[in-house]
Amino acid sequence: MDGNFSRNAMQHLNNGIIEEIVSDRNNTLITVSYTDCVNCNRRELEIRLVLGNNTVIFDERGRRIRPRDLMTGMVINATYSSAMTRSIPPQATAYMIRVVRQPRQENVIEGRIVDVNRRNRNFTVIKDGRRPDVIQFNISDDTRFFNGFGRPMDFADLIPGLRVRVNHANFMTASIPPQTTAYTVNILR
Repeated sequence: MDGNFSRNAMQHLNNGIIEEIVSDRNNTLITVSYTDCVNCNRRELEIRLVLGNNTVIFDERGRRIRPRDLMTGMVINATYSSAMTRSIPPQATAYMIRVVRQPRQENVIEGRIVDVNRRNRNFTVIKDGRRPDVIQFNISDDTRFFNGFGRPMDFADLIPGLRVRVNHANFMTASIPPQTTAYTVNILR
């Protein structure tokens, strides 16, 4: 086979996030979101990769793993066929997958907002429970907000007194109150 043909028959994606995994007896299908813009934070493209018996999968340390070891939220690099379906998302055969990073760890708390600081882009919550904790959540460009009906909303719509469920990073600063990054904020009804 001509070396140029084989090089042109493959495409690559870097730092894609596994959004969904579906398996049957013969194949595993993974839906991956990614961007082809180097400096963009948004993941605007999706592809469904077909993992078969010939797909080689490596973990972060370069060890071979099986398709069943993949998890949603993993960040991967992939090499796949340039021959794709015209479906949405397009579907292609995966040749090689390399896990770059495990899914980010998240924690969830529920509580009531006691302060919203629009200038510094953070809000403070008193956590529900026997021992009420106060936590300050910092907002990033990737933080998503949803109203009580699950519809997207803006940070500007947060007000003290709202009950919220916050998915956040698993780290916290040693400050008082402790601070962490909010990933998603859901208003509770």
